[in-house]
Amino acid sequence: MTDKLSRYESDAIAVTYDVRRCLHAAECIHALPKVFDPGRRPWIDPRAAPAAEIARIIERCPTGALKYERKDGGAPEALPHKNAIALEPDGPLCLRGAIELLAGDGTLIARETRVALCRCRASEYKPYCDGCHTKAGFHDAGTIRTLQVKSNAAAARPGLAVTIIPDGPLHARGTFEIVEAQSGVAYPAHETWLCRCGASANKPFCDGSHKRTGFKG
Repeated sequence: MTDKLSRYESDAIAVTYDVRRCLHAAECIHALPKVFDPGRRPWIDPRAAPAAEIARIIERCPTGALKYERKDGGAPEALPHKNAIALEPDGPLCLRGAIELLAGDGTLIARETRVALCRCRASEYKPYCDGCHTKAGFHDAGTIRTLQVKSNAAAARPGLAVTIIPDGPLHARGTFEIVEAQSGVAYPAHETWLCRCGASANKPFCDGSHKRTGFKG
C-alpha cells in the first residue's frame, strides 16, 4: 500500500500525499495553484511558495491526504482547539482534533489531526474514506434524528480515540462534538458508536444493522 504515498520536498518542507484518501475537495488547488497544479507533473512543487504558506494551506485538507513536515525549524501542525466529528452529506465522517485510530484490540493504527472515515461500507481502504460513497449511491443528509451519546466529563479523556470494531461500528471516546452538516449545530459528547455499514436507520449512530447486513470490515 505504500506505493500510493507520494513525497515532494524542498529544503524547507516535505509534503506527503496519499491519493487513496483524497476526496478532491480542491482546497489546495484553489488556494495555492502555484504549488498545487494537477495539470503539471509533478503536481506538487514545494519550492514555489514559502514553507509557512504551504503548511497553512495543507491544514485546510479535510481528509489528511496532504500532510507536511517542516525542515526549516518551523512549527509542526497545531492541534485544533476542539475535537469534532462533522457529518458530511452523502459522504464520510470528517474528524479534526487530537485523534487516535485504534484497532479492535486497542493497538494504535495512527495518530491524526484530520481524517475522513468511511460510513457507506464501500471503501476499499477502510477505515478511511476513498470516495466510493458516490458510486455506491450512499445517501444521508448529515442530520441527527435521535441523539445517542454519553456525556461524562469526569471519565472523559482529552483527545478523541476511535476504535474500529471488527465487522462493526466506530467506537468514539473522549471529549468531542458531533456537528450536523446543514445547521452546524454541535452536540457535545464523550462516547458514542457510529455506523460504518451504511444501513443504520438512525445515522450517524449504529443501530446494530451491521449484523443483519453481514458487514465486513
